[in-house]
Amino acid sequence: MQTALVTGASRGVGRGVAIGLAEAGFKVYATGRSVDTADLPGAVVRIGCDHLRDEETASTFARIRAEAGSLDVLVNAAWGGYERMVEDGRFTWQLPFWEQPAHRWTGMLDAGVRAAWVASTHAAGMMVERRANVIYGVSKAATDKMTADMAHELRPHGVAVVSLYPGLVRT
Repeated sequence: MQTALVTGASRGVGRGVAIGLAEAGFKVYATGRSVDTADLPGAVVRIGCDHLRDEETASTFARIRAEAGSLDVLVNAAWGGYERMVEDGRFTWQLPFWEQPAHRWTGMLDAGVRAAWVASTHAAGMMVERRANVIYGVSKAATDKMTADMAHELRPHGVAVVSLYPGLVRT
């Protein structure tokens, strides 16, 4: 039997993926802050985990290693940033980036991107003997996307935004 871990399986996409994998015959471990009360099949192993806490993520992988021995599939569905979309009666989601509340960055980048990266580092160690270093490429891709989105929002205001890569620089 193949083993899968689905992060953020309490609801939404993660929940749907966890159910689908269980129906396909996988042994599914599901994590989330409220996974204990999630509407999941009984065969799904629930592990309460806040993926903003690296020690909880590490503990999740240690448990899977101890119980299943290996991991075949990781689905990173944990995400943040959708909380508090209305603040003081104001819908803040569509605001330009310079007016966004700082917690949105933490929610999306830490609870989304960083949490997926941390889980992926643990999963890679269980899936392959040698790990590849992808941090540099991810950081450059994130910078390019952020720059493109900033440029789009600032274009009507006559402001240009670019990202440059000078190569390896001795500093």
